[in-house]
Amino acid sequence: MADLHPNPDPTPAAPADGTRIARPMPAIYLGHGAPPLLEDEEWMGELGSWAASIPRPSSILIVSAHWQTAPIALSATRRVPLVYDFYGFPEHYYRMTYDAPGAPELAARVAALMPANEPVLERETRGLDHGAWVPLKAMYPGAGIPVLQMSMPDLDPRHLFEVGRRLAPLRDEGVLIVGSGFMTHGLPFVHDYFLGRPGAPQWSIDFDQWATEALNRGDLDTLFAFREKAPGMPYAHPTVEHFAPIFVTLGAVAKPDEAPDFTIEGYFYGLSKRSFEAR
Repeated sequence: MADLHPNPDPTPAAPADGTRIARPMPAIYLGHGAPPLLEDEEWMGELGSWAASIPRPSSILIVSAHWQTAPIALSATRRVPLVYDFYGFPEHYYRMTYDAPGAPELAARVAALMPANEPVLERETRGLDHGAWVPLKAMYPGAGIPVLQMSMPDLDPRHLFEVGRRLAPLRDEGVLIVGSGFMTHGLPFVHDYFLGRPGAPQWSIDFDQWATEALNRGDLDTLFAFREKAPGMPYAHPTVEHFAPIFVTLGAVAKPDEAPDFTIEGYFYGLSKRSFEAR
C-alpha cells in the first residue's frame, strides 16, 4: 500500500543519553488496533499526521496492552524482532517487518530511573508485539527511530502511574513515551459491528464519554477507580489491559490534571479509538 505518512522519519538527531532538549516531548496514549489498521486509509492518515505534528523523537519507549510481566522487562536492544501475536488474519500480515534500531542507551536509562524495589530485566529475545509495531509502522514507517518496549508489571492504575512518573525525565531527553491500548475493548460484544452495523454500542459510547470528561477535568482519582465508576463496565473492558497503559502516559506528563489534546476520535467496529497527547 502507499506510504500515507507525509514525512517518513529520518535518522534521529540524538541518542537518549541524558542530554536535555529545549522542550520536553509529549507523552501519548493511542488506540493501536489490529494489523488491518495498516489498510485503513483514514486511520493511517490520522496517525501519520499526528506523528508529523510533534517533534521527531530521539527514541521511543512504548508500553503495550499485550505485554504484562513482573518484574518490569525490556525488549531486545540489539536486533529488534517482531511478535506476531494475533490469529486468523491473512498471511501477508505475518510477513510484515519493522526494522527499527535497538535502543540500548534508553534501556540503561529506564533501569537507572527505577527505584531499588522496582527491578528491571532485559529480555533480548523479546520483540515488539502488535500493540507496538502496528501503530509505529503507521506513525514512523521509515523505522529510523530506536524503539524499546517495556512491560507493564501489573494492572494497578496507581502503580502504573508511579512507573510513568519515574519515566518522566526521559521526555526532557527527546524520548516519546507511548501508552498503547484501546479506549474501549469489548471485543466479545461487538459481533454485529464486525458484520457492518454502523455506529457503536451504548456501553462503548458511555465509557468513552466518561473517560473524556474525567481526562478533561484531570480527575485522576476517578480514572484510577474506572472499574467501579465508569459506565459501560465491564462490557467496555471485560479485561482491563487495554485501558491500563493510559496510566503510564498520565504519570509521565508534568501536569496530568490538565486536559490533554485529543488527536484521534471516533469508533472502529464499535470500539473507541480515542487517542491523545499530553505534556
